[in-house]
Amino acid sequence: MSIDVVTFGCRLNAYESEVMKREADAAGLENAVLINTCAVTSEAVRQARQAVRKAKRDHPDAKVIVTGCAAQTEAETFSAMDEVDLVLGNTEKLDRKAYQDVAAFGVDETEKVRVNDIMSVTETAGHLIDGLEGRARAFVQVQNGCDHRCTFCIIPYGRGNSRSVPMGVVVDQITRLVANGYNEIVLTGVDITSYGADLPGMPKLGTLTAKILKLVPSLKRLRLSSIDSIEADGDLMRVIAEEPRLMPHFHLSLQAGDDMILKRMKRRHLRADTIRFCEEVRALRPDVVFGADIIAGFPTETEDMFENSLRIVDECGLTHLHVFPFSPRPGTPAARMPQLPRQIVKERGARLRTKGQQAVERHLRSEVGQIRSVLIEKPGLGRTEQFTQVEVPGGSAGQIVETRIIGHTGRHLTGSILSKAA
Repeated sequence: MSIDVVTFGCRLNAYESEVMKREADAAGLENAVLINTCAVTSEAVRQARQAVRKAKRDHPDAKVIVTGCAAQTEAETFSAMDEVDLVLGNTEKLDRKAYQDVAAFGVDETEKVRVNDIMSVTETAGHLIDGLEGRARAFVQVQNGCDHRCTFCIIPYGRGNSRSVPMGVVVDQITRLVANGYNEIVLTGVDITSYGADLPGMPKLGTLTAKILKLVPSLKRLRLSSIDSIEADGDLMRVIAEEPRLMPHFHLSLQAGDDMILKRMKRRHLRADTIRFCEEVRALRPDVVFGADIIAGFPTETEDMFENSLRIVDECGLTHLHVFPFSPRPGTPAARMPQLPRQIVKERGARLRTKGQQAVERHLRSEVGQIRSVLIEKPGLGRTEQFTQVEVPGGSAGQIVETRIIGHTGRHLTGSILSKAA
């Protein structure tokens, strides 16, 4: 084998895995498994440890290199595993020299951990890549890190403080990707609505989005990853209203629908802020669909507080829910708060998922009969502008096809191609 990359977690990790593979290849590294971990929940860390053991079983002679957020925050956990040859931090994993050292000299047991102080990192490099292997859309990193300190979240300690990629670098990369045939670009980062605070002139995400769409007129679809709605700026709202190439799907970092829980999470919004944002965006783009992250069973959450989270699904018209049963992360304030019994946490998570499934089914029913532009992800499957999955015969990965929605399965839409758009 040459290099195998196993990726967990967010779209930013998927992007960085492509950079890792490129840099490791260029360094001459061979016979290695790179495991790019996630630290958002205890379950994510458990899955990463499981992947380490599987990698060694499947490739006993390969070097196993663990990196990503879990490696950054729990380096000792992974370095203590006999199956692990090397632990790299989130900065080191993108550095070709780290792989050159392994390729040339192997791994010195005394230097098994190469993880720096992530809080000392002040810049995010705009790594240029030609695309993402096996993907119909391309991700572009515009930001990394987070300046906020939500009480449940370990990610700032894995990613560092917020830092942005200059607008010119972002535009150059998107121009390159479009020239390579990508019809859809996704802007990604840890907290992309904080974009620009560290750059000259302090441009906002809306400024960046408008500039991309103006300077890359051949880009057919631009999509945003998860956003913090309280940080949405005026320029972003104008782009939402005026630019059809910005896809009408916004995934909100919501986390809860109860004001007291939001305060104990140290979030920056209240439930009324989220409801107002959804109403304003829907007035600007009636075809918009919202997704959201919601945590079930946060410490001190009462049944009434949880009911507020259930109700906000309807009040905001949310469709795609990412439900996280609360998972205490060591080192976070929420881990020291009074915890709910695990059975209650699991039961509330299940109720939220049921609510989410009901919302998805309503959305699917409403789509039947519509004409949608579908980006084909792989033969037989694609996604609409609203990021709803469609089963559609025909088309090649990366193509955009005009599709009539003819039904649904309860999980995704079914459609029939009318014409090839691009």
